[in-house]
Amino acid sequence: MEIFGVLISLLGLMYFAYRGINVLILAPIMALFACLFHADAPLLASYTQVFMPALGGYLLQYFPVFLLGSIFGKLMSDSGAAAVIGQFVAFKLGAERGLLAVIVACAVLTYGGVSLFVVAFSVYPIAAELFREGQIPKRLIPAAIALGSFTFTMSALPGTPSIQNAIPMPFFGTTAFAAPGLGMLGAIVMFGVGYLWLDGRARRAQRRGEGYGEPLDHADAGAGTGEARRVPSVPAFVKAVTPLVVVLLLNLVLSRWVLPAMDHGYLADTRFGATTPESVLGLWSLIAAIFGAILLHLGLYRHQLRRPVASINEGTFGSMLPIFNTASEVGYGATIAALSSFVRIRDSLLGVAPSYPLISEALSINILAGITGSASGGLSIALDALAQSYLQLADLAGISPELLHRVATMASGGFDTLPHNGAVITLLTICRLNHRQSYPDIAVVAVAGPFAATCLVVLLGSIIGSF
Repeated sequence: MEIFGVLISLLGLMYFAYRGINVLILAPIMALFACLFHADAPLLASYTQVFMPALGGYLLQYFPVFLLGSIFGKLMSDSGAAAVIGQFVAFKLGAERGLLAVIVACAVLTYGGVSLFVVAFSVYPIAAELFREGQIPKRLIPAAIALGSFTFTMSALPGTPSIQNAIPMPFFGTTAFAAPGLGMLGAIVMFGVGYLWLDGRARRAQRRGEGYGEPLDHADAGAGTGEARRVPSVPAFVKAVTPLVVVLLLNLVLSRWVLPAMDHGYLADTRFGATTPESVLGLWSLIAAIFGAILLHLGLYRHQLRRPVASINEGTFGSMLPIFNTASEVGYGATIAALSSFVRIRDSLLGVAPSYPLISEALSINILAGITGSASGGLSIALDALAQSYLQLADLAGISPELLHRVATMASGGFDTLPHNGAVITLLTICRLNHRQSYPDIAVVAVAGPFAATCLVVLLGSIIGSF
């Protein structure tokens, strides 16, 4: 009955999240529901002593990344830099390559640290215009945005400033550039599978004479008919993309050379958590890189940003809901992990191919990300409960922490994109489409493609190790 309670709790979390109930209230309710089936898990103690400390711990560790990332994305949006990048890429490639243009525009923005929600709002009007001109079905727009925004740029490309790439750092003592070669291979597979699928779907639709599928309505037009037709100049594009490049380069330089060369002996002091440099340098590098890019962006766009203080404030408030949603899911996972029945669940996951910890890691993270409908939530839950076990197993098998990091990040971006995923629901809302129209294509590019790429990285990593 104990495990039955956990399963019902997980299914309830999926179902009610899909029905639109906010995870801030849903996660603690479902966690305490599971506690009802455990005699040794009193409800109020489980909430105040387990759920809330886990939620607070996540906020303490990752709030700067969410905060700075949200501010950076808002500045990119309000200054027009995000639109410039999208327009430049889209119109240089042309309407006849509208699919590729949308994917590349989204990839450039998200790889540079812009929130996928900002990207979706910025690129959608351009995508609608390009797809209409190229007679590509509108129902493929969400999948094209998803492929460019939350697949290879989120989890595979080395150095990506996504939160999914940041979460494994303190667990494994790694940086955002862990296992770069395998990450690049995974990114190629994700992009290749997704693009070939969407291109094939578009060609078959055109042969049937399907076309865009509906007139370009007023909401679709938005920036897509007037502003989007004015192709930005090369200097405007270079100016817009410079802060994105700075995020990546500064992160690389700080994490590889600058910060490791400094004396961090003070971290052993209890005032600073008695921790090790390896557990914090990756996060420090990412925080400093995004902060530096924000300062640069404010300087470059000081004339275009009419209300920079308002943009910063709105970006600050915009970070609250995403991080509290994720932290609430982490609190849910910590509560489940504290239950006596979780020991059996954990042992079952670790018991899958014990001689091959990469397989167990990829499987457990995918399952938990799918259950929670969140890549960052599932990843945090899995690593909180199992990271030390995976490190021990990896050490015995001669597997490097960098490889554990890359597999963990990539695995978080597979089953997370099930229909109840918040990003999927938001994306469909932005595009004014529904699951029946567009989700099958999203599933191929954002579930099947990343899962195949993760399997490849697990296979190659198990055979030849990290590179």
